[in-house]
Amino acid sequence: MPAAELEHWVTEVLDAFGLSNTQVDIDKVLSLAGVVAHGIVRPAAPLSTYLAGYAAGIAVGSGQETEKVAMETADALVRTVLQAHLSSGADD
Repeated sequence: MPAAELEHWVTEVLDAFGLSNTQVDIDKVLSLAGVVAHGIVRPAAPLSTYLAGYAAGIAVGSGQETEKVAMETADALVRTVLQAHLSSGADD
């Protein structure tokens, strides 16, 4: 899917949620999905990006963080958990 189509899709979904002023770093989300898919298994990618977004949303909604900081923190935390998982040799 070309970048313009992805941007349009994200805008449509954000509008549907009433979040039209929210900025989403599509490349960062896709990068996170990619490292998780290759580091764990493919189905872990959408689950991980969903969980990161959910956690960021809670942080923003509760006033703990700004959108940018919450999204960056959630992305970094998933990557940290992934690295720890891979370093430990965990297979479950």
